[in-house]
Amino acid sequence: MTHFGNYEEVARNFSWAISEQELDYQPGQVINIGWYCSDRICQQGKADKVALIWEGFTGEKKIFTYNDIRVYSNTFARFITDLGIKAGERICLFMDRVPELYIGFLGILKTGCIVQPLFSAFGEESLFVRLENAETSAIFTQRKHVSKVRKIRDKLPHLKHIIIVDYDGKSPLQERELAFSMEKSEKVEHYEIYPTYAESPSVLHYTSGTTGMPKGVKHVHYSLISQYITAKWVLDLHDDDIYWCTADPGWVTGTSYGIIGPFSLGVTQCVLDSGFSAEAWYRFIEKNRVTVWYSAPTAIRSLMKAGDEIIKKFDLSSLRHLASVGEPLNPEAVNWSIRVFGKPFHDTYWQTETGCIVITNFPGMPVKPGSMGRPFPGITAVILDPNKHEPYPEPGRIGLIGLKPGWPSMMRTYWNNEEAYRNKFRNGWYLTGDRARMDQDGYIWFVGRDDDVINTGGHLVSPFEVESALLEHQAVAESAVVSKPDPINMEVVKAFVTLKPGFSASKDLELDIMNFIRKKLSPLAMPQEIEFVDSLPKTRSGKIMRRILHAREWGEEVGDTSTLENE
Repeated sequence: MTHFGNYEEVARNFSWAISEQELDYQPGQVINIGWYCSDRICQQGKADKVALIWEGFTGEKKIFTYNDIRVYSNTFARFITDLGIKAGERICLFMDRVPELYIGFLGILKTGCIVQPLFSAFGEESLFVRLENAETSAIFTQRKHVSKVRKIRDKLPHLKHIIIVDYDGKSPLQERELAFSMEKSEKVEHYEIYPTYAESPSVLHYTSGTTGMPKGVKHVHYSLISQYITAKWVLDLHDDDIYWCTADPGWVTGTSYGIIGPFSLGVTQCVLDSGFSAEAWYRFIEKNRVTVWYSAPTAIRSLMKAGDEIIKKFDLSSLRHLASVGEPLNPEAVNWSIRVFGKPFHDTYWQTETGCIVITNFPGMPVKPGSMGRPFPGITAVILDPNKHEPYPEPGRIGLIGLKPGWPSMMRTYWNNEEAYRNKFRNGWYLTGDRARMDQDGYIWFVGRDDDVINTGGHLVSPFEVESALLEHQAVAESAVVSKPDPINMEVVKAFVTLKPGFSASKDLELDIMNFIRKKLSPLAMPQEIEFVDSLPKTRSGKIMRRILHAREWGEEVGDTSTLENE
């Protein structure tokens, strides 16, 4: 039984006050995400319920109850307060997916400080740019990552404290460094949370963007109102679920739906801190009896690449609801999941800037493979004319996705960059920077990033549509489509393709793929060239960076590559 009823009826009667009431929040009261995700759950009688099942890459396992989460986050908070760090200062979490990352996140919020989660695979230059921009006061990290911090600390006068959470005493602590052990420190049973309100800043997430330097997206404690109810309705989380979100909290999915959403609902969640392998993932699902699984198209395509046979080795019957996030989910991936798991992956669309899911395929709603679904109730989403920034009156037109501002988790600004923030709004709409079309049923279909859409001979071609057609060929593992210069049409379509095991690049294979997709695409959308590559440039969160391929084709500057996987 899903939480969600008839879409039209729910959308018509929706108010964010539904979420406020369920959370016992009255406008004007104190609202602190750290307290709501730990103390409140204990007060509901769930202190002994398992909150977090954690497994490391060595197979080590730890289990934390909601009372553990409450006490350990208090312990973090007391440590921070004793250092003299004040509410509003930025504290960075620069760690692998260890328990301290999840619990420290809540502890920082309890102090009224702003938490700045950064992906642990960042190099020192990527780390420096973000710490300098935020004027970060303290950073929690691990022995394995502290060398990166040491290389840049002299250029960061605001960084007063470098805190190592797994210090072993074998090498001396250096300048500004402190040791902190969450589990060995004296437990703090009671901590008076800092009184944060709806508009008090909570999380600073850095987004790579397609151009320029990364921007710090500022969120507030009131974002909980959106994150709680979207986790409940879209991810369909129930009290008895075992939930697995595969995203790293260095990215917004890993915080909104890997920390805040499940913990505010009092749900048990699992975390696997190891690299990707189909076998390890399936074993993790089987072992923990995962019921709700939230992952990314890149991971799903990697599972497809591993084949169907491996799945038969595992009992995955516990899976009840599957959802996907990060980039558009190709129809082939949806159809594959129906075939192998007996249920579709439900695509969800949102951004770092939106803070929560804004367009989605709801549980129980018919899934149209390849569509992002429909707007979440309380979200007004339209397709805008890119020139006038006015909604198209009729369905089927390709334009910009526009959202009406005002939902609780919308970003409040870009850190120290108010101009860039203002540029995201036109004519009363927030511009997502993505192009799409809406069909007659109100389903929205992704076309591409505004700067990815290919204009060939005056016709707009969706890279996503071409990539989806390519993926249906038996030899193709992944694809990325960009424009390349053309003397007649200004630009034409070029495809980059990686192959599945057992296939090798050849002229014959290129011809076979061309003949295969010719039946699926219009002549204008057909690639003029297919280039076989060993791998595609991706961000560390798994998104294909088409702009890097585009820049190479056009001889342009590549721009910011700080989030590139193999930087």
